[in-house]
Amino acid sequence: MIRLTGTLTCADADDLALVTQHLPAHIAASRAEPGCLAFNVSQTGNPMVWQLDETFTDQAAFAAHQSRTRASPWFALSRHLARDFKIT
Repeated sequence: MIRLTGTLTCADADDLALVTQHLPAHIAASRAEPGCLAFNVSQTGNPMVWQLDETFTDQAAFAAHQSRTRASPWFALSRHLARDFKIT
């Protein structure tokens, strides 16, 4: 099993609006992927910081998720956001 945990941080109100608008479609697409066991993203006590918790069955499923994400509108729009992830 592969698990990713961490944070996504917005720098300003424009980033927050971007995440609020586009994150739901990214979550839905990720949850529909083969091998996705869990994909949860929620705002923390600081509304500019989002907590991520993703679990995939294996490395192949996680790699497929990463490939799909890199080619998605979500990544094109959000690539500049600060990410602090740990993969186990």
